[in-house]
Amino acid sequence: MDTTDDKCKCDAGEAAGGEETGVSKVSQDKGLLAVILAFLAGLGIALAVGWVVYPALLYSEQEQPVQFNHELHMAEVPDGCESCHFFREDGTFSGVPTLDQCRDCHESAIGESEEELKFVEEYMEKDQEVPWLIYSRQPDCVFFSHAAHVLKAGMSCEACHGPIGESTSLKTYQENRITGYSRDIWGEDLTGIFKKNPWDSMKMDDCARCHDKETGSKGACFQCHK
Repeated sequence: MDTTDDKCKCDAGEAAGGEETGVSKVSQDKGLLAVILAFLAGLGIALAVGWVVYPALLYSEQEQPVQFNHELHMAEVPDGCESCHFFREDGTFSGVPTLDQCRDCHESAIGESEEELKFVEEYMEKDQEVPWLIYSRQPDCVFFSHAAHVLKAGMSCEACHGPIGESTSLKTYQENRITGYSRDIWGEDLTGIFKKNPWDSMKMDDCARCHDKETGSKGACFQCHK
């Protein structure tokens, strides 16, 4: 009798132990699930801050001093991009047109658009150069030769700048509050993971990738850094 009672007690104890083990396992699973959910929530918040909030705080926005219609001018000028952006006799590149290049057509206002009147009255008549905000200006430590890429390598303007000749207005200039350079250097996507076109960003990695593809070498440091 005693033996049977002891066996019952033992079985009951084992059953209770099994239930405790089961409850403990469920509790551990819930704890692990909570940790995973907390991690995913933290990761989501971090990504949102890094990809949305941080860029919004990092860049200030400025409009160009006067609007410009590339599409309209491309239809009027004789040599396409080179009518305004060209190589000087010494081989250096004139990226931004001066007033003298515009004067033949814009000595007086053409049409009645507000931007045309603003350009003539505020800049042309005062003989004051337009303080354009340069999207592609690189840091001082970077040397870039248009001659090497356009004249020697035969690259087109569109290869790096995209279809800007088809644009009818200038986009908002976004300036990095820390470095003072345009957002176009890094592009809209800071990570570069979703970059689709060469002109989406112009970082060192972008140059190295293209050089490696076209020449089989990423190039030496002194080629771009003086």
